Amino acid sequence: MQRSEGKTNKPNRADQDAVESEKLPTDHWQLPCYTSSMRVLGIDCGTEYTGYGVVDLLTDGRNNDRLVCIVCGAIKVSPRDPMPARLSRISIGLQELISQHRPDRVAIEDVFYAANVKSALKLGQVRGVAMLAAASAGLEVAEYSPLSIKSAVVGYGRAEKHQVQQMVTRLLNLDQIPEPADAADALAIAICHLHTAATRERQSAKTTTAGSPARSI
Repeated sequence: MQRSEGKTNKPNRADQDAVESEKLPTDHWQLPCYTSSMRVLGIDCGTEYTGYGVVDLLTDGRNNDRLVCIVCGAIKVSPRDPMPARLSRISIGLQELISQHRPDRVAIEDVFYAANVKSALKLGQVRGVAMLAAASAGLEVAEYSPLSIKSAVVGYGRAEKHQVQQMVTRLLNLDQIPEPADAADALAIAICHLHTAATRERQSAKTTTAGSPARSI
């Protein structure tokens, strides 16, 4: 299995769980302390390149959120190898990622287009392997359409690929667009899930607040 080089911003989960503020005298302004509220592994399934991206949603306790890229890259397999061998390498690679980075959720893209029926079947097999790797680790899998992913990341469901890549780079405060393109796509999938989960949480909080009985004074 060949894995492309990916960006790793932090050495381990213990260091990743909080971004500690610098030690300053109490009369100085201090940077907020961020803690990880959710970690998502985004997977962009492919029969030759399977992109992956792990993203943390950090919060400082004041509803100030940050998105941080932990690692991204792609699992590369040879198209000359038999399909079972390729699926095995992808499965092992994803299991290693899950074991090392311990995401809370896994998000993948829905199958929406393939050149032909044969390609669609192969892509479906890779998606099945990704789902199995997640389920074997006890993780829930969320599926999103390309339209939903582009809307969540760019704000426009018909955005071009380069627009998605640029917005991913901006949202994660990266120095350059992630490579290969499959890695950027995987990060976009992870961001989509984090945005969707945050929106649902806010809506749930509003519903709970609205449904609570008024306190007597």
